[in-house]
Amino acid sequence: MKIAVIGAGAVGGYIGALLKQAGSEVTFIARGKHLKKMNEEGLLVKHHYGTFKVYEHFTDNFSCIKEADLLIFTVKSTETEEVCEQIKPYIKKNCYILCLQNGVVNEEILCENFGDDSILSGSAYVTVKVQESGIISQSGKHIFFIGGLKETQKEFIDRVIDLFQKAGIRSKYSNNIIEKKWEKSLWNVTFNPLSAVTNATVGQILDNERLSCTSKSILRELVQVAKSVNIEITQETIDNVFRDAEIARTHKTSMLQDRERGKKMEVEALCGYFVKLGNRSGVDVPVLSTIYAVLSFIDEVE
Repeated sequence: MKIAVIGAGAVGGYIGALLKQAGSEVTFIARGKHLKKMNEEGLLVKHHYGTFKVYEHFTDNFSCIKEADLLIFTVKSTETEEVCEQIKPYIKKNCYILCLQNGVVNEEILCENFGDDSILSGSAYVTVKVQESGIISQSGKHIFFIGGLKETQKEFIDRVIDLFQKAGIRSKYSNNIIEKKWEKSLWNVTFNPLSAVTNATVGQILDNERLSCTSKSILRELVQVAKSVNIEITQETIDNVFRDAEIARTHKTSMLQDRERGKKMEVEALCGYFVKLGNRSGVDVPVLSTIYAVLSFIDEVE
C-alpha cells in the first residue's frame, strides 16, 4: 500500500514515521522550516520505545500523491478547503482519504470535495508534538479509532488497521466513528477555546473556580448540541472529560499553542461549528458563543 501523509506535523509525522520504519512506502508532505530540516537531516521521532529517524520523501509538491492508495489527512482544520483544492488534480481513482483532524466538520468538507465513498475517519488519542523542526516527540499511551462512512469500506479499513498495528500504532475499528469523534470533541471544545482565550493550561482551568465553572458550562452546552443532532452521549463519556483533564494538567491545548506561535487557530472547527450547529438546532449556547466571538476577534487582530 502506497501512503502519503498530507500535513506531516505532529500526528501525521508520527504515524508516517512509524509506518515508514515498519517498511511501508510513505511520502511526507510538509512545508516551511519543518520540511527544510527533514530534507536536510531526516525526521527524528522520540517516543517511549526509544528514538529513531526516517529519511527521504519529504516534499511540498502535491503531485507526488498520484500513486497513493491512502492519504492520511492531518492538516490543520483552517487549511482543509485550500488543501482539498490543491490535491484534487492528483488523486487517483480508488484512493482513500483517512481524516485524522480535530473536530467533526472536516469529514463533511472532504465528502463535498471527493464524495463519501473515499472518505474514512479516525479519532486520535495521542500526546504528540513537533518539539522543534524535524523532531517529533510522543509520550504516554495512544490509540487510534478508525472507521468508515459506508459499510463497503470495511475491508480496506481492516487492511489499514492491520498495517498500523504491525507498525506499532495501536488501532481499533469503530462502527460509529462520527460518534467517536464527537466524544473526543467534548474534551477538545471544553478546553481548547477557553485555554486559547485565557492562556491557561488545562490544570489552571481546573484549579480556578470561575474557569472550572465556565468549562463545565461549555460541556453542558455541547452535550445538548450533540443530542439535538442525535448523537448519544453517555454519562460515563461526560464524566471522562474531566477525568482525562486531570491526567493532562500540564498540557497546553493545540489552540493555545497555535496562538502562542502566531498561527491561525482552529476557531471554526473547535468552536464556531458547534455554535452554528446549536443555533440551527435551536439549542442555546451562550457561553460557547461568547468565547467564539472573542476568539474570532483575537484570530483577526493577532
